Amino acid sequence: MSFKKILLGAAALFTSFALIACSSTGKSTDSDQWETYQSSKTITIGFDDTFVPMGYEDETGKHVGFDIDLAEAVFSEYGIDIVWQPINWDLKETELNNGTIDLIWNGYSVTSEREEKVLFTDAYMENEQVLVTKKSSQITSFAAMKDKVLGAQAGSSGYDAFSSNPTILKDFVKDNDAIQYETFTQALIDLKNDRIDGLLIDRVYANYYLKQEGELDNYTIIESEFEGEDFAVGARKADETLVKNINATLKQLYEKGTFQEISDKWFGEDVATDLLK
Repeated sequence: MSFKKILLGAAALFTSFALIACSSTGKSTDSDQWETYQSSKTITIGFDDTFVPMGYEDETGKHVGFDIDLAEAVFSEYGIDIVWQPINWDLKETELNNGTIDLIWNGYSVTSEREEKVLFTDAYMENEQVLVTKKSSQITSFAAMKDKVLGAQAGSSGYDAFSSNPTILKDFVKDNDAIQYETFTQALIDLKNDRIDGLLIDRVYANYYLKQEGELDNYTIIESEFEGEDFAVGARKADETLVKNINATLKQLYEKGTFQEISDKWFGEDVATDLLK
């Protein structure tokens, strides 16, 4: 058999497997899949399982967090069970658009770059990117990071803002770039051990993590010099019915007080955007 025939045979076999996989799941990535979610009674949500307090794995191995509780409340209204899929946050849009997951719901900030790749729900929570430094470093402003080493999570909205607005921070930190980490937990370990001088991080993560670790007194949380941002849920462009239903249900949960109960549990306050009120 010629090498060309072997290649053609392999290609045909791969195509057959792909078609079988698509038919077995009954799910397409380029059409509205609401009826599929309803009939299968399941939906897969991708998340970073280290992002406290939004969605993470606790010491018992259970998936917990504000977004976990909120998503569960939304889909319980439709009798749909959630499969929580930990993902590499740097590949989240790829995982969504190739069908590995159906939603990105885990402190996912709305940015213009991401709007080109996904269909966002209405924003449900405000956030901002803050700079965290050790008090012993005496770094208390963005300007004080001149020639210092900065860390950020790869694929995060913080790194996107850092790259898109170079005059705020990028132009004067060491090497004009940030060391990128897969998780904020890894970055905070390096900050604690003086391998980086500052960390660009979501305010909600910084506040919750440092408080839980009893480390608030040892660190300075410097207010953001970037524009504020909102958290929303990311879906595939074709999943318009899914997004419409999530928007409607989030508002219903707020009207019933369920959203506020979940918010108070994790933050001690109502974090809802005006769009839900």
